[in-house]
Amino acid sequence: MINEQIKDKEVRLIGPDGEQLGIVSSREALKRAEEAELDLVKIAPKAKPPVCKIIDYGKYRYELARKEKEAKKKQKTVEVKEIRLSPNIEANDLNTKMNSARKFLAKGNKVKVTLRFRGREMAHMNSSKHILDDIAKELEEVAVVEKAPKVEGRSVSMVLAEKK
Repeated sequence: MINEQIKDKEVRLIGPDGEQLGIVSSREALKRAEEAELDLVKIAPKAKPPVCKIIDYGKYRYELARKEKEAKKKQKTVEVKEIRLSPNIEANDLNTKMNSARKFLAKGNKVKVTLRFRGREMAHMNSSKHILDDIAKELEEVAVVEKAPKVEGRSVSMVLAEKK
């Protein structure tokens, strides 16, 4: 809320230089803002009494937008990369998959390792879980198991995250 939109009887006023001017009526605060050729902006509406500051409103909005943009820039989104395996995978193929998992983890992503079963392979699900255990053991110096191996329909999957 700015200038005439402020309907409170009394406000705690902060001057353009940041000094406390005390509790004044909103009319008095608005008059002081007009004398300084600036705007009266309500900073903390929930406070008792509300806190208002004498500032240039356009510049204030610009600063807020810039801070928001800066915060957005520093955010890091974590992607979940998936690696699919079959129960009859060969050792070299498994090593290749583990190397790609290492690369994903190094970039800060999480890795979902999925062991997919087709047809008659479903009957031997328990005997194939060792593959996921081997991957977890092999990558334990760079990753931690975030979600343990779990059966989900025709597949068993686990999630690995980068070790901090």
